[in-house]
Amino acid sequence: MKVGLIQQSNTADIRANIEKLKKNITTCAQQGCELVVLQELHNGLYFCQTENPDVFDQAETIPGPSTTEFGKLAAELGIVLVLSLFEKRAPGLYHNTAVVIEKDGSIAGKYRKMHIPDDPAYYEKFYFTPGDLGFNPIETSVGKLGVLVCWDQWYPEAARLMALAGAEMLIYPTAIGWESTDPEEEKQRQLNAWIISQRGHAVANGLPVISCNRIGHEADPSGVTNGIQFWGNSFVAGPQGEFIAQAGNSDEEILIVDIDKSRTEAVRRMWPFFRDRRIDEFGEITRRYRD
Repeated sequence: MKVGLIQQSNTADIRANIEKLKKNITTCAQQGCELVVLQELHNGLYFCQTENPDVFDQAETIPGPSTTEFGKLAAELGIVLVLSLFEKRAPGLYHNTAVVIEKDGSIAGKYRKMHIPDDPAYYEKFYFTPGDLGFNPIETSVGKLGVLVCWDQWYPEAARLMALAGAEMLIYPTAIGWESTDPEEEKQRQLNAWIISQRGHAVANGLPVISCNRIGHEADPSGVTNGIQFWGNSFVAGPQGEFIAQAGNSDEEILIVDIDKSRTEAVRRMWPFFRDRRIDEFGEITRRYRD
C-alpha cells in the first residue's frame, strides 16, 4: 500500500495553509497513495506556545467545516485521509482530535489525544481536555489504523493497546521541535529520543509506524521564548524498526512510501513478543508508581 506523509510549514493564514494541504494531498493521490497522513493541527500555527482565550475561536465541530471540505477532496481522489483538528465538543470543552476520512468522504472514526503536555511553549492543557475514546483502531478500507497524536508517541502503553486491539499500523500526527537556545548537542538528543521511542513501538508490536511532523519556525507571540523550530524528520519505520523513508529537518517534503502490511505476520512469527508477554504479572502497570 502506498502512503503519503505531508511535512508542511504553516503561517497564520489558515485558508492558505488549507489550500497548500489540498494541493499536496492531490499530489500524493496522483502518485498512487491510498492513505495520506497530515501533521498535528495542520490548518494553522501551533497556537499552544501561549495561553490565549481568543484561540478557542479557531476550534470547530466534528463533523464540521474541515471534515466537509477534506471529505469532499478525499472522495474526489478516492483516498483515506488522516486529519488533525482542534475540536469544539461543547461550549468550553475542546479536544485535540484526529479524524480519519474514508474514500467516500465519510468519517470513518476519530481519536481524541489522550496524553496532554504542559511544558514551556507547549501549553496544551489550557486548550485540550484529555481524550475519552480510548485506544481503539479505526476501521477503514485500507486496514485498521492505530491513530494516536504527538505526545502519545512517548507512551509504549498507548501503542501496545492499539496493537492488542488489532491495529495494522501506528500513525502519529505530530508537532514537535526545538527551542532555539538549546545547544546543538541537546537538540540532537531530543530528536534521537523522539525517533528511538517510535521505532521502539514498531519493534515491540511488530507494526509499521508512520510519524508525520511539521517543519519551519513559528514565533512565540508572547516573545518570552525564541519560538519553535519544528524539526520535521517525518518518517516511516517497518515492523523491525527499520527506516523505510525519512524526511529532513529543514524543508517541506512529501514522503511517498510503500508499506507491506504482510510483514507483520512474518516478523511476529520470528519475534513472538505477544506470545511471551507475562500478562499474569502486569497488573500493577496501572498504578501511578509502585511505592
